[in-house]
Amino acid sequence: MPPQHGPRRARIAFSDSAAKQLENITSEAEIHALDRALVVISVDPDIGEPIPGDATGPQLRQYADEVESVRVLYFVTALRTVVVVAYIEV
Repeated sequence: MPPQHGPRRARIAFSDSAAKQLENITSEAEIHALDRALVVISVDPDIGEPIPGDATGPQLRQYADEVESVRVLYFVTALRTVVVVAYIEV
């Protein structure tokens, strides 16, 4: 019997503004913190809390990783791609 795999992870993409933020990350600790948050979101894109706002576009969500003290703002497309809008250290 082949090994059982969990559900597929969501694809992660970055908006232009989030990509510019990533260019400025230089420390290993920041990279680790962001990576940890992205893994959690990719496994369960609905984990973040919805941010109230305009209902005409995609629902903006926020995920706060209290262990790493970071927050990621993102939305999920119809094809289950997670688009990161911003990465915030708290």
